[in-house]
Amino acid sequence: MALYLSPSSLSSSLSSPKQNPLSLSLHKPNCNFLSHHFSSLTLSTSFKPTFSFITRLSQTDSPVVVEPEPELETGSGPELEEAQVEESEVVEGVSEEAKKEDVFAVVMIGGRQYIVFPGRFLYTQRLKGANVNDKVILNKVLLVGTKTSTYLGQPVVPNAAVHAVVEEQGLNDKVIVYKYKKKKNYRRNIGHRQPNTRIRIMGITGYENSPALTLP
Repeated sequence: MALYLSPSSLSSSLSSPKQNPLSLSLHKPNCNFLSHHFSSLTLSTSFKPTFSFITRLSQTDSPVVVEPEPELETGSGPELEEAQVEESEVVEGVSEEAKKEDVFAVVMIGGRQYIVFPGRFLYTQRLKGANVNDKVILNKVLLVGTKTSTYLGQPVVPNAAVHAVVEEQGLNDKVIVYKYKKKKNYRRNIGHRQPNTRIRIMGITGYENSPALTLP
């Protein structure tokens, strides 16, 4: 089958530009669905938060409770006397503790020298025949020192004594003694714990009348 076109129709088709159907849809989009969607929305300006604020009182707004101070009794009664006695005991205890820290001594126990302070404890070699809570007096005092003076013994301070109380009879940490002889198949692994005594220093007395060396 053959198709014949006339010259006039051919010229008209060539002179008129062809339009793409896709270009029309791009230049003129259909926005009817958007108008329908926005018309269904409603805006409201009244917004209510879901959380609530809790007001706190400032320092000036907070209630202040003022308790009346207890009045001091000026009269003489048994309660007032007991309070005065307790205060005096506390002051005496503090002064005694201060005095204990102000003095120290060097004593010899079992051929060894120890520096001791009143109120502190000390581990020494085993004191034979001493039981717990027994009172011990150490007479070999080599030196006594205070804040202002020093009492030096030659070799001991005359009439000076250190008073102590036995608190515990125990053992030192274990020491391993290993013996070995070469080519003799001789091996010995021996453990030893040295006995000791724990004493609490109670006081240092009797040194006041001895000649002292005053510190500059």
